[in-house]
Amino acid sequence: MADAVLAHKVSADLKDMEDGPQVTETENQRVTLTQEDNRRILRKTDLTILPILAWVYFLQILDKTVLGYGAIFGLREDTHLKGNQYSLIGSIAPIAQLAWQPFSSILIIKVPHRILMPTLVLGWGIAQSLTPLCKSFPALLAIRFFLGLFEAGCLPLFSVITAHWYRRSEQPVRVAAWYGTNGLATIFAAALSFGLAKIHSPVLASWQIIFLFTGLMTIVTVPFIYWKLDNNVHSARFLTAEEKQKAIERLRANNNGTSDGEAHKFKWSQVGEVFLDIKTYLFIAMSLANNLGAQVVNTFGPLILSGLGFDNHKTTLLNIPFGAVQYVVILGVAWTSVKLRSGKGVALLVILLPILAGISVLYVLPRDKSHTAPLLVGYYFLAFIFGCNTLVMSWILANTAGSTKSSVMMSLYNAASSAGNIIGPLLFDTADAPAYTPGLKATLGVYSMMAAVVLLQLGNLVLLNKMHEKKRVANGKPAKLHDASMDKKFNAGAAQEGDIGSRAFLDLTDRQNDEFIYVY
Repeated sequence: MADAVLAHKVSADLKDMEDGPQVTETENQRVTLTQEDNRRILRKTDLTILPILAWVYFLQILDKTVLGYGAIFGLREDTHLKGNQYSLIGSIAPIAQLAWQPFSSILIIKVPHRILMPTLVLGWGIAQSLTPLCKSFPALLAIRFFLGLFEAGCLPLFSVITAHWYRRSEQPVRVAAWYGTNGLATIFAAALSFGLAKIHSPVLASWQIIFLFTGLMTIVTVPFIYWKLDNNVHSARFLTAEEKQKAIERLRANNNGTSDGEAHKFKWSQVGEVFLDIKTYLFIAMSLANNLGAQVVNTFGPLILSGLGFDNHKTTLLNIPFGAVQYVVILGVAWTSVKLRSGKGVALLVILLPILAGISVLYVLPRDKSHTAPLLVGYYFLAFIFGCNTLVMSWILANTAGSTKSSVMMSLYNAASSAGNIIGPLLFDTADAPAYTPGLKATLGVYSMMAAVVLLQLGNLVLLNKMHEKKRVANGKPAKLHDASMDKKFNAGAAQEGDIGSRAFLDLTDRQNDEFIYVY
C-alpha cells in the first residue's frame, strides 16, 4: 500500500515535469502584500526549505571531508597508494563533476527538484558506503568518481532553489545558511573521526568505519528529503492558496525571469547568451581561483597540521576550531554584504586579505615547535576561503536572470569549482611534505589573481547598469529605478509606476530585461 502511494506521488511529480505549471493571472496582475504577509511567508519558507538545503549540503561536505581523515587513519597504506595517487583520488570526484555539468544544467530545469535531490543524495550515499570495500588505487578511484558524479548537481541545484524562493536581499544569508554547513561539517567530521578511530574492530580499519558510518547516514536521509521538499512556489504544500499568490508577488522585484511558470522549458537562446556575457568568464575565473586554492584545506589540511608535529588524534581535534572559524566567517561575511546592500565585490576584496596573510605565514615560517602558534593562526586564516564562495555564489544569483541562464550559469560555476578541485591537489606533492612550499607559493599567486578579477567584475557591472539606463530612456522609462529586491525590509509601497515590473515573470534574461539592475 505504501509503495502504491509513493508511486502515485512520483507519477504526479513527473507529470508536473512534463506539463510544467502555467503562468497564472496572478503573475500578470499584482496582489496586495503587507509586511506581515512577507514576514510570515519568509518564516514558513525558512522553516521548510532552508533546513533541507542546510542538511543535505552538510552531508555532501561531510562525505568529502572525511577523505582527509581517512588519509591520516590508514587509507593510504591499506589501499597501497604511492606518489601522487592520493592527489589523484582527491581530484577524481571533481573530474566527474566537471564532466557531468552540461547534463546537470538540463536536469535542474527538466526534473522536479523533489525527485532530483533525493536521487542525487541516494547515489552519492551508496558510493560513500561502498568505499570501505576498496583495497587498491583503481577501486578507490572508481568509487570516488561515482561519488563526484552524483554530487555534481548539488551546488547548482541549491543555488537555483535559493533564487526561486527568496528575494535578492535575502539570498546571501540563506546561501550562507546552507553553505556555512561547510564549517559545521568540518567540526563534525573531526569529532566523528576522532571518536570512530577509537573503535578497535577485528574486521574494519578506522578509516573504513568512518566511511561506512557517513555513507549510511546519508542514505537514511533520502525519504525525509522527498517527504519535505516542494518543487516550487506553485506546489508548496506549506503555503495556503492565498499565500502562494503573495509568495509570487514578493519575488517580483527580483526580475530573475521566472516564478516557476516556465521553469521546465530549456531555452538554448539563453545558453548562447551565457557564453556571450563577459561577466560569465569573470565569475568562472573567481570560482576556479578560489576552489583551486581551497585544496590547501580540503585535501591537504589535515596533512599540513600533522606536519606541524601533532599526532593523528591531535591533528583531527585541531580542525574543530578551524570549522568553527569557518562557520562564523561564512555567516559574518553574508550578513555584512546584506548590510552594505551592494557590497559583495568590496566584501570579497576585504576577505582576500586574511587569506593572503594566512598562506604567506604558512609559506614563510619554518616547521618547528617555536613557530607552532603563528603557523596555526595562519592555517585558521584560511577559513576565510569559504567566505569567498558564499559571496561569489550570491553575487552570481543576484546578477543573473532567466531560468535556463541561471541554471547554466550555476553549472558553469560548479564546473569551474570542479576544475579548481582537480588542479588544486596536483599543486601539492607528498614529496614536498611537511611544508608543501611549492604548492603554497602557487596558491598565493592564485589569490592575488582573484583580487584583480574581482576589480574587473566591479567595473563590468557598473558599465552594464549604465547600458541598461540608456535602454530604459530609449524605451520611455526612467533612467534610474529603485531596486526593491535589495531592500532590507519588504516595502509594500515600493512598486514602480506604470508597467515597471510587468516583465518580471516573462523568463527574460538580465540582458533582455531593461528593468534589471545589476548588484555590485
